[in-house]
Amino acid sequence: MNSHPTEGPERTLAGLTTTGEGVRSLPSAFRGLAITQVAFLVPDLAAGVETWSSALGASDWLVYTYSPETVPHLTFRGEPGKFSMRLALCGAGPQLELIQPLGGPSIYHEWLEEHGFGVHHLGFHLPRLGPVAETLAADGFSPVQAGSGYGVDGDGAFAYYDLVDALGLYLELIETPARRRPSESL
Repeated sequence: MNSHPTEGPERTLAGLTTTGEGVRSLPSAFRGLAITQVAFLVPDLAAGVETWSSALGASDWLVYTYSPETVPHLTFRGEPGKFSMRLALCGAGPQLELIQPLGGPSIYHEWLEEHGFGVHHLGFHLPRLGPVAETLAADGFSPVQAGSGYGVDGDGAFAYYDLVDALGLYLELIETPARRRPSESL
């Protein structure tokens, strides 16, 4: 399975049906889900938080490092992942996420090579990631990058799907853990 199905009478881009007139519909598993996060890649997390805090008048940031040490189950392009990043989360409806890529390979590093810093993905928070991921898998979509187990109790998960060709960015499914680790300092 791949993240770019191309079967069928109509052309598809990253699973979005097109007819020569552009994108017609999202994969069925994404339809009706509310966008709850907008994420940007930044070269320096502290500087990004300062810039966005000033712009939004917000200061309620949660900061986390995600790596093989803090996220026990990481995958990248179907193989075990070794990537790491530092991120900051602020607000809700939608939540703003800033990501500073650290170690790779990862979709963040690939993005930087092609697009540079800026908007990277839209996120969808779900009570449980599994049912939507299963529907996507049944439709031929595999996550290009994923992680799970970063909550205090070993819950919490994320999975990115490649819709870059069709939408210009990734889509992320997010299952927030019941209890997060304490926020780090910048």
